[in-house]
Formats: sequence, C-alpha cells, structure tokens
Amino acid sequence: MNKAILMGRLTRDPEVRYTQGENQMAIARYTLAVDRRFNRNGDENTADFISCVAFGKAGEFAERYFRKGTKIAVTGRIQTGSYTNKDGVKVYTTDVVVEEQEFAESKNSNGGASDNNYAAPANNSFSAAPMAAGDGFMNIPDGIDEELPFN
Repeated sequence: MNKAILMGRLTRDPEVRYTQGENQMAIARYTLAVDRRFNRNGDENTADFISCVAFGKAGEFAERYFRKGTKIAVTGRIQTGSYTNKDGVKVYTTDVVVEEQEFAESKNSNGGASDNNYAAPANNSFSAAPMAAGDGFMNIPDGIDEELPFN
C-alpha cells in the first residue's frame, strides 16, 4: 500500500501550469513544511519540506485558494522518478501525488500568515438543512420521521 498523510504549511504560493491541447489540465506544485514529531538533537523547529503535485480540479483548487503560510492536510501517494538535467546529471525526484487536500485551520487562525483576498469556497450543499440544536445535533423537521432509514 502506498499512502501518505501530511499536515503542514505551504512554503510559498503553488506553482501552477496547464497542459497543452484541447482538454487543458491544471498541474499545481507546492512544498509543505511538515514539523517533525520528535527532535533527537534538541533542535528547536525541525521540519521536512515535502514536494506535492496536484492534478486537474485539485490543481485548480490549489491555484485559487492556497497561499504561502496556509496550513493544509494532504493525502496521496508517494511517487519517485528521475530525469537527466541539461548538464547531463541524473536527478532523482520524490513527490506526493495529491489525492485529497483540505484546509487544516480556519482562515482567521493562521495569524495573518497569508495576505490574500481570496475567500474559501462556501459549502452550500447543505444550505437548506435545518440549523443545529444547542446539543450539536441537527433538528429533524416535522413529517420527515417516516423517511429516515432507522427507528
């Protein structure tokens, strides 16, 4: 199984390119600074800088909403590769190919780390649902009891 789960902050704004041709696809590349859980040498802030690549809709989402300093959670798979650069030296690469990505904190909790004017997309898919009761559970509208799949 090849599964990577990461949470960290973007080191800079994502770099986005589009494929050529009739059906263009976004390819977003970004680097996450992921704190290490344990410091063996007593270092203060030790982090790993992990390269991520998001394709298609995930790449477009990254382009539109992710900015330097944004804390995000990513799941994906590790992919290795290599190429020969213009000097004839073989370069090895390791990337996390993003399968899912999401914000890991609210916009206001990042302490102003981001100076963008972009708003995160509103989740309108449940806008017609009743408001939650004070106990954290949703109120069930009258007359819907017989439609619920449980007793």
